[in-house]
Amino acid sequence: MAEYRNRTSGEIKTETELRAANKNMSFPKAWNSSVHDALNVDPVLASPAPAPSAAYKSVVRNGAVQDSNGNWVYAWVEREMFTEYTDEKGDVQTVEAQKTAYDTRRNNELAASERAKRTALLMETDHYALSDVTMSSAMATYRQALRDVPQQSGFPSTITWPEKP
Repeated sequence: MAEYRNRTSGEIKTETELRAANKNMSFPKAWNSSVHDALNVDPVLASPAPAPSAAYKSVVRNGAVQDSNGNWVYAWVEREMFTEYTDEKGDVQTVEAQKTAYDTRRNNELAASERAKRTALLMETDHYALSDVTMSSAMATYRQALRDVPQQSGFPSTITWPEKP
């Protein structure tokens, strides 16, 4: 969605907001510098968010800044993902407890994703397990190794996938 920065106030608004605020103005499909001048705005160009510098940090949008070419671009700020707070029951939620819950959730999501990969690999070889097909011992070993993937010591973050025969 296109965004524009007011040259006077610095306020950022979307194209939809600017159209709504200027109902008596006729707008072309593509906005050019004459439209920008009439509205006293500059376009805000999208810029990629930088990667967080550490675990448990996030990068969030924070207005706009001018780049070295004089264009207004998205501004980003890094924040801590977690802060201590008191929930609605009056219990203090510590940063460490939030980190533990976050890590557990991410680990569970990764485990589910890796199990889905394993299931897909098993399904690719299901036809070898039909009653009218003789399965080779190498294929039986491969399929068993796939079923054993969740029991690997590094699962789900470190997996040694068996090679298909």
